[in-house]
Amino acid sequence: MAEATTSTTAIPVGISACLMGEQVRYNGGHKRSRYCLEVLQECFSFEPFCPELEAGLGVPREPIRLVGSPGEPPRVKGTVDPELDVTERLREVGEAFIARHRHLRGFILMKGSPSCGLERVKVYHENGMPSHADSGLFVQVMRDCFPELPLEEEARMNDAVLRENFITRVFAFDDWKRHVEEASEFHALIQFHSRQKYLLMAHHVEAYRELGRYLGSEAHALPLQEVKRSYLQRFMAALSRPATRKTHTNALMHVLGYLKQAVDSEVKQDLLQAVEEYRLGHVHLAVPVRLLNHYVKRHGSAYIRQQTYLDPHPYELGLRNTI
Repeated sequence: MAEATTSTTAIPVGISACLMGEQVRYNGGHKRSRYCLEVLQECFSFEPFCPELEAGLGVPREPIRLVGSPGEPPRVKGTVDPELDVTERLREVGEAFIARHRHLRGFILMKGSPSCGLERVKVYHENGMPSHADSGLFVQVMRDCFPELPLEEEARMNDAVLRENFITRVFAFDDWKRHVEEASEFHALIQFHSRQKYLLMAHHVEAYRELGRYLGSEAHALPLQEVKRSYLQRFMAALSRPATRKTHTNALMHVLGYLKQAVDSEVKQDLLQAVEEYRLGHVHLAVPVRLLNHYVKRHGSAYIRQQTYLDPHPYELGLRNTI
């Protein structure tokens, strides 16, 4: 389960430098994020990076944008001087960054940026007219070279579900990095899957079943590093799918099942009512989870007490108070 972090155990997370208040934007400005600096910095150790500055474009600089036609990889060109093409330079910067930053557990990005935009970044025709939308080039490189890394735009974290989803993924990836990545025993992977089971179920029940079957059968005949690589990419892809009220309810009922023989009928009814009120949208997820946690800690088996689903990130962040 997630524990409150301290300055010595803070999770390393990349972030677009402008969100840290650094004056690195094309016009010499910044986009300082209060949420990142005043809330998330309590548990994340931010490592700021600006691919455009790293590519030598300078501050201030001519704005750049994505240029291309649908179905083709966009180029990154100057808006004033169309002869300015920094595509390869930015790609090299991105690849070099990833080679040096495999220790990161996530990256928070700047919305709309031709380098750092996660999605819906405008792509223009050569004549300057809007064509379609894509991801920024730095994001494309990260997805190609580091697909398991959790990515999110700072602006999208105004959505409570997306905010909780991203931070959940960061803590799950941190668990992997700390306990599985360097492990030489298959058992470490089995233990990871065991404690992440209901979190996985809440996000993607099909992946929960498929990964269970994979570890229980074909994985034993394959090299451990190959198994870990395949498992991690499938696990992180499943977690990137936000959980819904329906899938959370399913996971809650499975956890509740481990208490049926340990609590009396009155307590059981209270637990069922809390889950049902959540299912109907009358209360937030924190209500049934908090109640279940109370009884799991007193009556649950070691297996159910270790489930990260019950406590996937620091309680102080209050992420489940709004979903």
